[in-house]
Amino acid sequence: MKHQDLSKLVFILLAIICLTPWIDSTLALLMGILLSFILGNPFQSFTKTATQKLLQISIIGLGFSINLNDAIKAGTDGIILMIVSISSTLIIGTLLSRLFKVDRKTAHLISSGTAICGGSAIAAMAPAIQAKSSQISVSLGVVFLLNSVALFLFPNLGHLFHLNEHQFGLWAATAIHDTSSVVGAAGKYGNIALTTATTVKLTRALWIIPLTLISGYFFRNNSRKVKLPYFIFLFFLAILLGSFIGNNNIIFHSLSAIAKKGLVVTLFLIGTNLSPADLKEVGTKPLMMGITLWIAVSILTFTMIMGLPYFLNIK
Repeated sequence: MKHQDLSKLVFILLAIICLTPWIDSTLALLMGILLSFILGNPFQSFTKTATQKLLQISIIGLGFSINLNDAIKAGTDGIILMIVSISSTLIIGTLLSRLFKVDRKTAHLISSGTAICGGSAIAAMAPAIQAKSSQISVSLGVVFLLNSVALFLFPNLGHLFHLNEHQFGLWAATAIHDTSSVVGAAGKYGNIALTTATTVKLTRALWIIPLTLISGYFFRNNSRKVKLPYFIFLFFLAILLGSFIGNNNIIFHSLSAIAKKGLVVTLFLIGTNLSPADLKEVGTKPLMMGITLWIAVSILTFTMIMGLPYFLNIK
């Protein structure tokens, strides 16, 4: 059997295995990474497109299982945390870019990805500041690597520090970059964590719009086109439908269950998109800046969640 045929066969088999009850998001990501590193991704152009679409569809499906009151509580609890973490991330990122001597646009992309929603924020920000393809690739590479680490690391840290599900959901939503890893880590922690993390993260993602417009002004790009994350509005519509007409509705429960398996497959696809070439392209300085910024944000948000429960209304 040819190498390309073997990699295609293994890819398909692993994707099917991800649909079984025994594979969670962390294991799916690991399987995807190992496939990419050992045999290569035989469907690279397909997976890059499919990953984003499947993630959006799966998140919309999750909305059917989320109660509106729980969503409102999660959003209310996270709003102060969200404002502090986004503004702090951008300020710290600017300072770190000077320390590590990372060019201004690459640093801003990494900071924006860390502050809001990873790759989606970088994709929206790049045309607004007229970033070069190399700057975009490096920024995406940094965020992608840290996302992969977060999916393995955060649930273990949550248990180590005895975070309850609501606390962990808030922490994951504010300290993990991409929505896919946020949902994957929170889903592994519990249903309450998943509800909190998903709602807060998608509310946070709406900050792409004002931040992109402001960045376009400071980088003096007159086009400043912003790609609206329309699927977020469909997610909130699904919450409304599930809360008002979907109580104990078997169809909505089935859609939610399918969405959870869709997220597992999404993490597998994300893993297949990571290659040794990506690691080489990132470079030491942007990676060190991204890691330092991520640690700083993680500690800041963790401290707020654990040390200021009354102020943040987190219990």
